[in-house]
Amino acid sequence: MFKKFNWGHGIVLALGSFILFILFMIFIFPNGMQNAEVISENYYEDELVYQDVIDAKHNADLLIAKPAYEQNIHGITVTFPEEIKPNDGKVNFVLFRTNDANLDVKKDVVISANHSFTIPVKILAEGSYTLKVKWTTDKKHYQVDYDVLWK
Repeated sequence: MFKKFNWGHGIVLALGSFILFILFMIFIFPNGMQNAEVISENYYEDELVYQDVIDAKHNADLLIAKPAYEQNIHGITVTFPEEIKPNDGKVNFVLFRTNDANLDVKKDVVISANHSFTIPVKILAEGSYTLKVKWTTDKKHYQVDYDVLWK
């Protein structure tokens, strides 16, 4: 009734499995790679100025009090301690979305009298962001990064 399993059957089974694996890699695997984008179109230029980012983060690490963010019904509010006085009150923020560059938000804002600014809820989509807050005080650059999960 049943034939015995021999070397010939094993070779055919191994070759068939290998062919199915290759077909999977060709036809099925690429479909899962949707929205796989390069983080930056100018990554070579960005890499050259990355030392400035390292210095700005180091400067921020040395601060006693740092800006803090809070999620509320209006959006994301970033509040600066009174000791931090950005030049002309100007702050740059980048709300960076790793899985979809179309949802990135980059803007220069002026902080209000209560030392804060709000990123409005209407420009936020549900998901994970990196909030990068940058400012300059007395010709010294600062940057703090926060991981934000907007729901």
